[in-house]
Amino acid sequence: MKNIAKNIGFALIAATIIASCNPLELDDIQDPNNPSVGSIAKNASPEQIQFLITGLESRHRGYVTNISQAWNTFGREIWYLNASDPRFQTDWLGQNGRVPDRSYFGFGNTGGGSWATPYQAIKQADVLKLAADNTDNITAAQKSAVVGFSKTIQGYQYMIPANFVYNNGIRMDVTNPLKPGPFVPYEEALNQINTILDEGFQALGASGSGNFPFKLTSGFNGFNTITGLQQVNRAIAARLNAYRKDWQGVLTALEGSFMNLNGNLNAGPAHPYGAAPDIFNPLYYVPNAAVNTMIVVHPSVLDDATPGDLRVQNKFLKRTNPVTVTTDAGALVGTHQDARWVSNSSPITYIRNEELILLKAEAHANLNQGTAAVAAINIIRNAAGIGPYTGATTTAALIDEILYQRRYSLWAEPWGHRWIDARRYDRLADIPTSYDKGTIFTQFPHPQAELSWDDYIGN
Repeated sequence: MKNIAKNIGFALIAATIIASCNPLELDDIQDPNNPSVGSIAKNASPEQIQFLITGLESRHRGYVTNISQAWNTFGREIWYLNASDPRFQTDWLGQNGRVPDRSYFGFGNTGGGSWATPYQAIKQADVLKLAADNTDNITAAQKSAVVGFSKTIQGYQYMIPANFVYNNGIRMDVTNPLKPGPFVPYEEALNQINTILDEGFQALGASGSGNFPFKLTSGFNGFNTITGLQQVNRAIAARLNAYRKDWQGVLTALEGSFMNLNGNLNAGPAHPYGAAPDIFNPLYYVPNAAVNTMIVVHPSVLDDATPGDLRVQNKFLKRTNPVTVTTDAGALVGTHQDARWVSNSSPITYIRNEELILLKAEAHANLNQGTAAVAAINIIRNAAGIGPYTGATTTAALIDEILYQRRYSLWAEPWGHRWIDARRYDRLADIPTSYDKGTIFTQFPHPQAELSWDDYIGN
């Protein structure tokens, strides 16, 4: 983490700031086109605050490609077939006994999108808070709104490395990039993330009401008010509280979120994409494109589907020609590709009303409130066209049903829900490996670069 934080603290942040630091004590050379960290640390202008907010939104989506490809592979929601580099199959599927080590492909040297990228967003938010706290050019209410927004994004981003290394723990205190705090256990990290989200919610509330005082991208359309951002904050808190097994906390957070039992299941904040100078949706593939590198639907998802499930019909496209990649364990054949995106500029919603309703069902089930759990489950089932739930209403039976519905409702979203869900219910053994003769991972070690930096700094 020290290596990551050092690079972040003194490198380009979201194309809006650059830090100058010369160990030989030569004159600092500032970027003439972008403000330095020093220039925004005191009396930043409203324009500079706006740049930093936009930069934070850009950093906020940085994890999407890596998490969507890797974590959803670990949970066997997808295969990321890549004929050019077999390690995307052999290593990520754990074939031939491969298990994560500190230099594992895609993660070991830098941590990739699961480790380094979230911390870049966390540090971007730190710089934004620093700028807001130390300027007289915006009002106290505006400062509070900016801090609340920053902490909301930080809460979301901290959950990524926490769930990546799991019981190995993460650093929560990265304020000083050259002297970050110690690793803290998973449960403690989740508790600290909960505090960050609560502080963000309170800061947003203290800023007043009405619109957020700075411009947000189209990803926050419908949520660009103080109330809307508080609802996003509480939605993230509901997800977090499920990981904390605070089931009443889940329900309380949902009450303040944008959950709507009668609303659009796809409603929620999104990561926007577009043409240059922006970037395209990294999960979009041209339908039936003649390529051998593509995210494909894992065959177990197709085999285990309920007949007539509209989610299968709407999310999966059966290809004219399957994508086939040969591995040490034999050929992997992808018959279906992702059909969720209309174009390469489609936004990606990162927490949706559908997930919130399923979280409500899960909380009620764990609180032995079967009637309420079934009511929430049936909203999802009926939307999928598979009819109401008719099974047992014991907690165990309801959790089985909820995890099954989450598998299809939240398929391949940029979070790796099934991998995390199976782990938190001690069901990793339920994830099938017969299709690829691989291994199901529990967690990853800290990247080697993290330990190398510890040795270098002598701490």
